[in-house]
Amino acid sequence: MDLQKAQRPMPASGISMHPLDHPVWHALTTRQAALAEGGALARRYPSDIAPFADMPEISAQNFAALAALMSPSDFVVLFTPDPVTVPAEFKTLLAKTGEQMIGMPAETSGRAADIVTLGADDVPAMMELTKLTNPGPFAARTRELGTFLGVKVGGRLVAMAGERMKPANFTEITAVCVHPDHRGRGYAQMLLGAVARQISARGEIPFLHVFSDNDSAIALYRRQGMEIRRRLYVTVLGRAD
Repeated sequence: MDLQKAQRPMPASGISMHPLDHPVWHALTTRQAALAEGGALARRYPSDIAPFADMPEISAQNFAALAALMSPSDFVVLFTPDPVTVPAEFKTLLAKTGEQMIGMPAETSGRAADIVTLGADDVPAMMELTKLTNPGPFAARTRELGTFLGVKVGGRLVAMAGERMKPANFTEITAVCVHPDHRGRGYAQMLLGAVARQISARGEIPFLHVFSDNDSAIALYRRQGMEIRRRLYVTVLGRAD
């Protein structure tokens, strides 16, 4: 993979010259446009798929359009290059920074395990595992965003990883998680590489997001050969009313 090409600005409609500077907006206006709720002023994924949303620019008009896409008990997650100033009709539930990492993870040479493709019947187990390990938002229909792979031991799902946002020719790796009782066996590295290879085989470039304070995960991804592309601001918003 040509990482220099991946780093260069790319022509795109909307808010940024590079799709990864606003990955949510570019996903919902390109390869995942069919999933988008909203329109020109604000877009979001359906809440039972993912909580992510974005706007072409930060403005009162666009925030009003975003609010119209939310129920009173709903929340959305923004990924932006700059901090977000939140208007009065919203409340900030979380404001952190995250590292956006890009690259092709290295092949692993450790202990082998059978990798299976996860389907609709696996959703309860996937939700149970993500609730236990908290790799990021995972809802009942998140699996529909792309292929998810897993490792099962004794018929029980103990590790998984999959695909989520798909802006332009990039595909995000997500939900990299391992049950606490099965860590230290190389499952995360193995699944990370397997998901990345299926992305690369389609001519796409893998990337992922990780909170800036998650030193262990960042170290893992660096050891696998991924690089930090840039820092983004992660803002979780709810309705104030």
